[in-house]
Amino acid sequence: MDQVTLNPASADGTDDQTAGIKPDPATIRPERLWPYLLVGVVLGIAFTRSGVISWFRIQEMFRFQSIHMYGIIGSAVVVGAVGIQLIKRLEARSVTNRPIEIPTETFTAPGWQYWLGGTVFGLGWGLLGACPGPIYVLFGNGVTVMAAGFLSALAGVWTYGALRHRLPHS
Repeated sequence: MDQVTLNPASADGTDDQTAGIKPDPATIRPERLWPYLLVGVVLGIAFTRSGVISWFRIQEMFRFQSIHMYGIIGSAVVVGAVGIQLIKRLEARSVTNRPIEIPTETFTAPGWQYWLGGTVFGLGWGLLGACPGPIYVLFGNGVTVMAAGFLSALAGVWTYGALRHRLPHS
């Protein structure tokens, strides 16, 4: 009987049997969560120190009385845009060495579902006085009433997940 080699390697050192085959998802290492927790803590401190979590600052923004929040949001947009360009140009990889893939899409005008969803999201944000990110920071800073906001946001996400297959998507 002939001897069978399970993983024959070609002359260039690549595995002929696995070339072009994606690895089994069960064998891929899961992402580590501690870097994200660390970034969250740093952002929480930055949100607290910069006043982003202040209800008064948010109201100033909505009433166009101060440029403070617009400056923070604008700088976040600039940092995000530069970060995306760096990821693309440097072909950055994740903490577990996976390639970071950013899909390219063409612009299409938003449909009515985006206007409706944005309006509901904006009303919730305006009524609560905090956007989703600072909810965690406010709760962590001892503003226990934000537990109601967090639970409401969680209920909204759960409801969307339950109804997603019935909702229009473009």
